[in-house]
Amino acid sequence: MNSVNHQIRLAARPSGLPKPSDWKLTAEPVPAPGRGEFVVAISYLSIDPVMRRLIDADYREPVAIGAVMEAGAVGRVTASEHPGFAVGEHVYGGFGVQEFACSDGTGVTRLDPLLAPLTAYLGALGIPGLTAYFGLLEVGRLREGETVLVSGAAGGVGSVAGQIAKISRCRAIGIAGGPDKCRWIVQDLRFDAAIDYKAQDVAAALQEYAPGGVDVFLDNVGGEILDAVLSRLARGARIVLSGGLSQYAAQQVRGPSNYLELIAARASMAGFLTPDYTGRYAQARTELAGWLREGRLISREDTLQGGVRAFPDALLKLFAGQNIGKLILAV
Repeated sequence: MNSVNHQIRLAARPSGLPKPSDWKLTAEPVPAPGRGEFVVAISYLSIDPVMRRLIDADYREPVAIGAVMEAGAVGRVTASEHPGFAVGEHVYGGFGVQEFACSDGTGVTRLDPLLAPLTAYLGALGIPGLTAYFGLLEVGRLREGETVLVSGAAGGVGSVAGQIAKISRCRAIGIAGGPDKCRWIVQDLRFDAAIDYKAQDVAAALQEYAPGGVDVFLDNVGGEILDAVLSRLARGARIVLSGGLSQYAAQQVRGPSNYLELIAARASMAGFLTPDYTGRYAQARTELAGWLREGRLISREDTLQGGVRAFPDALLKLFAGQNIGKLILAV
């Protein structure tokens, strides 16, 4: 086994998007487990928009300067002094951007690689899939026959959300950037329509694709797109805020100027965090995995190579919108 553990640590708080100098690559000995602990060799890291918020000083619990960057990851147990985790088991946890992690098992989930590829546990069976599942079905109170709109529709959360809408017998419209992404969500994921926000006027396109208005909007982007959608709400619409990709690196956060449309539409807007539903993860994963097996749900992961050294570039690729599907970094 490798005796060195390479890590990415936060060196400085960025202004805007992180620069290479905001990160530091470090090397330490691979940890040895103490009593009640185990060591994981990390296979894949999840690259997520919220990572940019995690390193802001005003975040509720920001990553400390000098600390290993936070990240969800899947890996294999290589050494264990924990009665509940055996060597050879595959697990998911918030292990951080490093090659090896030591854990006491808190927040760690065992994975079944026979049920789905390990990368799927960072996609449709991971936090993105769970976010889409609870965001639409619980917070959005989705009902059959409704019109569902998803922003960031070609990303990890959005791509699953649109498919859940179709499985629930709803009309699904996705907002994505560029013809390739729009083509993918319609042709492969069976969205009813796609709006290319880079080439189309979102409000005008919604008038065409959703003439009766939007019933449920799962928003992963915020900013101008949220404002445009507020003008096209159906009566009683529910807006579910699961992320704000367009605002995470902004020098000045833009709030919705069209919020008074919520009154006219008798609509609601609510934010949520996926860990609110931790106790129901197993039930949701079982249903998501069933849809995967049946071919009703596609989990696409955009997997980058290069190990932890490639993390800074991988995060920038996410914010440049260069991924299709869930962005993952192979360690």
